Amino acid sequence: MSRKATASAPSNIAFIKYWGATDLDHALPANASLSMTLEVCRTTTTVQVHDDDGPDTIRIAPGDGTLTTAPDSFNERFARHLARLRERLGVHGRVEAVTHNSFPSDAGIASSASGFAALAYAISAAFDRLDTPEEMSVRARLSGSGSAARSTFGGYVMWPSDPGAPDSPATQHASPDIDLRDVIALVQGGPKPVSSLEGHRRAATSPHFATRQEHLPERTRRLSDALTGGDFDTFTELLEEETIDLHLVAMSSTPPILYWEPGTLAVIRSVRRLREQDGVPCAFTMDAGANVHVICPPSSEDAVAAAISALPSVHDVIRDRVGSGPRNESEHLF
Repeated sequence: MSRKATASAPSNIAFIKYWGATDLDHALPANASLSMTLEVCRTTTTVQVHDDDGPDTIRIAPGDGTLTTAPDSFNERFARHLARLRERLGVHGRVEAVTHNSFPSDAGIASSASGFAALAYAISAAFDRLDTPEEMSVRARLSGSGSAARSTFGGYVMWPSDPGAPDSPATQHASPDIDLRDVIALVQGGPKPVSSLEGHRRAATSPHFATRQEHLPERTRRLSDALTGGDFDTFTELLEEETIDLHLVAMSSTPPILYWEPGTLAVIRSVRRLREQDGVPCAFTMDAGANVHVICPPSSEDAVAAAISALPSVHDVIRDRVGSGPRNESEHLF
């Protein structure tokens, strides 16, 4: 006998970033983060659980009808996440899995968030053990991906829910009724040169790390107030300040991490021109990677997409929006 289930989970873009951890293996963050759940950028995962206890397998579905073997680094994280999920759920069985991303992996679009959240949902569904978003947040974080803890809610998400308890689950901070768009400029096609996990390891070596930690509680409070109060000007100022701050820490770590590419700066300059010269409300942010997320109200989306699509260094644009969270899928990948 075997059990099969398919789930999809969204990526998210952090407005206040998780960068640095008190316990990286268990994804216990040095600071609270605030993110927007996306809708178009998703990972879909099908799992089939067999009664025997043979080796687990996972394959990648690129979207062209083929299946490929997952890289060793991904296999290791997949195996660790499964082991922790089995322990938490008290279940057994060999797992066969296939996963598909609707967007590029390892490129600063939080593919680990959507990937490991989707795996947690699919495994839980296969054993008929789906639970509250808070419990699913904890299960997703068992992967060691902190951003996965935020992908179990729709709308705008705070993680951890209690800044004084880094092991607490995420919580929905604001609903998807606050309609923002994310126009993602892809300037880097392949994986980023340094993984987010390695970036977290190096974060505390930066002389700016402690200063950033001191400023974050007030910055988070002000950005949250601007987001929920509809003050897009203040939101823009704080969002871009936080983005630069994160990358300043990365660039000044030992050894330094430089995620930006020439195309990154080209997009930033384009965003500033749109805002300052053309009066188009928009703001840039980035996770650990070269690609740029341009956050804007719906009225700005077409102008933003047209401007950044015209840049020679931008090879593709993804138009995304605030999303509603994970869901079960009826169509399996295998």
